[in-house]
Amino acid sequence: MSGRQRGRPQPLPANAARHLPIVAIVGRPNVGKSTLFNRLVRQRLAIVEDVPGVTRDRHYADASMLGRDCVVIDTGGFDPESDDPMKAGITHHVKLALSEADVVICVLDATSGPMPADREAMALLRDTEKPVIYAANKADSPSRANEAMSLYELGMDTLIPISAQHALGLGDLEEAVVAVLPDAREPGTQLPGNVPRLAIVGRPNAGKSSLTNRLLGEDRQLVDDRPGTTIDSIDTLIEVDGDRYVLIDTAGIRRKRAVRKERGVEGLSVMKAIRAMERADAVVFMIDADEGVAEQDARLAGLAVDRGRALVIGLNKTDLLDAERRKRAITRTREILAFAPWAPIVPVSAKTGRGTHKLIRQVKAALAEHEKRVPTAEINRFFEEVLERHPPPTMKGRPVRLYFVTQAATRPPTFIAVTNEPKNVHFSYQRYVINSIRERFGFEGTPVRVYYRPRRQRPKG
Repeated sequence: MSGRQRGRPQPLPANAARHLPIVAIVGRPNVGKSTLFNRLVRQRLAIVEDVPGVTRDRHYADASMLGRDCVVIDTGGFDPESDDPMKAGITHHVKLALSEADVVICVLDATSGPMPADREAMALLRDTEKPVIYAANKADSPSRANEAMSLYELGMDTLIPISAQHALGLGDLEEAVVAVLPDAREPGTQLPGNVPRLAIVGRPNAGKSSLTNRLLGEDRQLVDDRPGTTIDSIDTLIEVDGDRYVLIDTAGIRRKRAVRKERGVEGLSVMKAIRAMERADAVVFMIDADEGVAEQDARLAGLAVDRGRALVIGLNKTDLLDAERRKRAITRTREILAFAPWAPIVPVSAKTGRGTHKLIRQVKAALAEHEKRVPTAEINRFFEEVLERHPPPTMKGRPVRLYFVTQAATRPPTFIAVTNEPKNVHFSYQRYVINSIRERFGFEGTPVRVYYRPRRQRPKG
């Protein structure tokens, strides 16, 4: 693989593309962080598309605050006095949030006054250059809001009384967050020729760094059998067969049993994976074929689908399996990732290089499909055939008619279908339409979206 590369790999700055800002929620246990999290993500709760078979995750989700899009992370509670390793380690948890978040919301309990864990958190937060918003939760009455004033002993300049449970004070909190959010549309490093960015993600020890090294032709990343070796994202500009890519290698996502021991690492990995996907055009999702695909893999792949990224599955370490086990691994992977049947699965061995050239060819093909546009006349001729073959069913006694279709965007391919009853197009018919589009036009390796809109009424007179 390395023999086909030309030019020396070039490192790039981490802000080489725009991304959604990350808002991390920190605080000790039982102060209401998860309740606040659920309130803040109320507009876009699902991390992946809200359709059957798509996995959700409640610890990180997209949100819209006063019209500003962001990603909200619930980092989990900390308690330095607890013997429970899941609750211990205030320094680790707070530093985790500060390392990747753009804004931190520190949640305090309005009813309990300052606690040792709060004081330790303040000591760390006070020294950071990141914006920190302090919220006194459970202030669900005027008397509780007055009690919260005792928290000023901790030394913050401003404290916002809220009640996440009763949705009180959230407008003030969102206003404070939006005021310090970085501009998600701020341009980063400009690359010549619109070089596509490729994020390599997956659980620890799935072979992400090995694949990066294989593509680079040098030992750029530290490779170790121990999960979690990679601790940061590193961008590198490479050229393969005359095509240039920016590689983004990320820290892995831990298995659940490992997360129980060190949940903070999981949160950090998720933040980095989200950050990488926000900056990527395509995602190579690495899976350990010997270990097998897991539910956690589906969550991570769902992030890529939700963000409309081109997606290729690298089934790594297949050289360790015989033909029958390799076949079962592919079948199992397809079953778990059934919400993305369009994503090609490529058996590879990042260690030996077997299959990596095919993997890059699939990435190149997926990127081409990601940017493909179908002429309006052609898509409408096709839809006439679709409607003749299978017209939309009548819903609630009202006939559903599709008037015309147009492709509104690429990356991912997005279509607008104009209809008399947008809300009455049944989910099964929507799926049929997308499957028909794929059958005719391909779009392998990329999500396809179809939105149904009402026909504009002509003004009278």
